[in-house]
Amino acid sequence: MAKQIIVSKEGFLKLQNELEYLKTVKRKEVAQAIQKAREYGDLSENSEYDEAKNEQAEIESKIAALEDTLENAVVMDDSELSTDKVSVGNTVEIHCIDNDQEYTYKIVAATEADPLKGKISDDCPLGKTLLGTKKGDSISVETPGGIRKFTITNISK
Repeated sequence: MAKQIIVSKEGFLKLQNELEYLKTVKRKEVAQAIQKAREYGDLSENSEYDEAKNEQAEIESKIAALEDTLENAVVMDDSELSTDKVSVGNTVEIHCIDNDQEYTYKIVAATEADPLKGKISDDCPLGKTLLGTKKGDSISVETPGGIRKFTITNISK
């Protein structure tokens, strides 16, 4: 059985829109590029044709992956989100004991992760470690710079 992926309503709609775009717009563009490349003649030495076929394969792969993701997606209901312990959808404020800095992250599915905007995946080392913790808990996370220690200072929706 495939792993369920918890996504926000916004994230689900974004994935649906991307899938629709790939199916309706990109497929047609690539089909036209393939047709145009065929018109150049000998396909055995036709780099435009090879490039278009490779792009077609990439798009079909993306479409299959998006369809799989959407099929296994569970849209989270923010009204049912608890702030007792960290789960996907929560915003978590943490204090880094090592450098005395405060950080705020929203825990999201990998499909919605954007660390530069404070959205970290439930699959990344910090996200995995935060899941299930409560306010006041201390955690240690292996990072490229070594082990970092954090304290959870707040959990919100």
